Amino acid sequence: MPNPPDQDQAVTLKLFVVLSKAYKTIMDHAVKDMKQHGMSPSEFTILELLYNKGRIPLQQIGEKILVTSGSVTYNIDKLENKGLLKRVPCEEDRRVIYAEITAAGNELFDRIFPEHSALIHSVMDALSTEEKRQAAELLKKLGKGAEKG
Repeated sequence: MPNPPDQDQAVTLKLFVVLSKAYKTIMDHAVKDMKQHGMSPSEFTILELLYNKGRIPLQQIGEKILVTSGSVTYNIDKLENKGLLKRVPCEEDRRVIYAEITAAGNELFDRIFPEHSALIHSVMDALSTEEKRQAAELLKKLGKGAEKG
């Protein structure tokens, strides 16, 4: 028998609150760690993307990490000034510029990423591996449903 509409709405609102609080708590830990390494969350995320995926066109970075193109440009400039990434023109299409992590950026991430990954793992250690898989699948389903909404 389905839940009455009011009960379903109450459960939905409870989920929203719990999800929001969990996200904030986890992100607070992650952001604190990022800042300890002298980077904003956007800088860290861009560098992490390049570290794991390699050279990427500047236009695609915003789509992959969900920030505006203005924010991407600002953070790319900051990371370039720190010597952690460089812009590389595309040889086939002059309109395309790639962002590529530098040797210094790779060395930094080789040093800090295992520690950062361990922190994220410890923050989520309240869930078993199977619960993490289930949560990831449910949150993916929730996100896709919300996109249609």
